[in-house]
Amino acid sequence: MGAEATTPCVNCQRLQARVEALTATIAQLQATLAQVQAQLAAARKDSSTSSKPPSSDIVKPPKPQPPPGQDTRRPGGQPGHPKHERPLAPPELLTAPPHDYLPEICPDCGRGLRPAGDDVRVVQQVEMAEVPILIEEHRSHPGWCPSCRKLHYATLPAGVERGGLVGPRLTTLIAYLKGACHASYSTIRKFLRDVMRLTISRGQLAKVIGKVSQALDEPYQELLDKLPAQARLNVDETGHPDQGERWWIWCFRAGLYTLFKIDPTRSGDVLLEVLGAEFNGVLGCDYFSAYRRYMRACNVVVQFCLAHLIRDVKFLTTLPDVRDRAYGERLRGALTALFGVIHRRESLGPRVFQRQLEAARDEVLQQAARDVPPTAHSRNMAKRFEQHGEACFEFVTTPDVEPTNNLAEQAIRFVVIDRQVTQGTRGEAGRRWCERIWTVIATCSQQGRSVFDYLYAAVQASYQHATAPSLLPNEG
Repeated sequence: MGAEATTPCVNCQRLQARVEALTATIAQLQATLAQVQAQLAAARKDSSTSSKPPSSDIVKPPKPQPPPGQDTRRPGGQPGHPKHERPLAPPELLTAPPHDYLPEICPDCGRGLRPAGDDVRVVQQVEMAEVPILIEEHRSHPGWCPSCRKLHYATLPAGVERGGLVGPRLTTLIAYLKGACHASYSTIRKFLRDVMRLTISRGQLAKVIGKVSQALDEPYQELLDKLPAQARLNVDETGHPDQGERWWIWCFRAGLYTLFKIDPTRSGDVLLEVLGAEFNGVLGCDYFSAYRRYMRACNVVVQFCLAHLIRDVKFLTTLPDVRDRAYGERLRGALTALFGVIHRRESLGPRVFQRQLEAARDEVLQQAARDVPPTAHSRNMAKRFEQHGEACFEFVTTPDVEPTNNLAEQAIRFVVIDRQVTQGTRGEAGRRWCERIWTVIATCSQQGRSVFDYLYAAVQASYQHATAPSLLPNEG
């Protein structure tokens, strides 16, 4: 009886041990699965859930469908939009008298036609000259000095002496093709040879670009010196290849101009060098560590990009842990309500808008600190709000401060395209040229000025040993 009574107990103990072992294995597998799911979510980050650029998305997500009842927008002019037609060139720009064509025979019945009024159909055609270049010869004759017993040549005009083979307007065209059109030296050579019937070596083209770069030195330095005094600046940075090394392009976008600087580092030392330790404006930027270091070391007022924050919050909603997703959805809802207030700005009075905007900001900060899950991602987000939450909403209380860093990001897209086309630079001269031409292009576009006209004025001033025009409006 005793042996028979103990057998079930032994079996129960064995089964209990087996259950505990299986339970431990399941717990271990669940932990491993959660880790793998978190890693998979991080690997699946794209431009909508992180600070990665859209170009890094391997597979583009499909565009969202229009709301129910709204038709899909077709390319081209939209119904109800006013028609836009190219205006005719004024008579003073015509290079020849108008050509008049009078109808004589009716194409339908063959009878003669009578004049039908002054309602003339006008077609203006723009054409290029067969060889759009002018070649001038400048001769410097020698003179012998019997006293000094030396041979002296007559002084050539400054523009001819400094320009050499290539005149100021052609110099500007080459610089425009190189900078604004992303053309390589080989492409420029082909264009000059095939279109303009002019053969210029790559070395000569490099010298031309060097002259233009030198002509832009003073205007560039003027903008660089004025950066620390700006009331608002948006800053962004991106990588730049130079002779196999990784450098960094820094973009500083002020109210009236944009400046680019190529530096070997991506650290906060660049901000200290360019803006100094006593920068008194508002710095718009993303959440990169260099800006946080600069903010902490110099007590700088910062507006962290709200778009980057929203993407990081959206990433929480993609994580496998239901607690992370719930926390992310709460934050996302509060941020959506804040942007809803921003979008209703025109319909609200100034006081009502400000009051609702501050209330929406406070709700976001409260949701960030309330019921934070004990997970790594949620704790990091809560810590971010705790340390820099106010810096994410500086625009709420400071007028004319943008909530996002879109201004700098839009300005830097041009140089990213240039980097992809040209594959970077090959030394100090190339970096100096890129800094200056990118600054001219972005600043002129920002001010609605002609890039070509400004470059031409700067080249002419350089050839005449004069001061180049300022890139700032109403100066120089």
